[in-house]
Amino acid sequence: MPLIQVDVFPGKTTEQKRGFVRRVTEAAVEEFGVSEESVIVLIRETPEGNWGWRGELFPDRADERSG
Repeated sequence: MPLIQVDVFPGKTTEQKRGFVRRVTEAAVEEFGVSEESVIVLIRETPEGNWGWRGELFPDRADERSG
């Protein structure tokens, strides 16, 4: 049974999550040869202040991400 986990920043809509879960499930079924019923997708929304990249927290790097 595939368990697929993804961490994202908060703010995704329910419709975006539905689409993501549907497409990831379809990919797992196709690539792994498993049943749709066996696929679990977990979306974790983690605030930007809990993410670090290149030695800095994401909120401290906002100027680089806005371009």
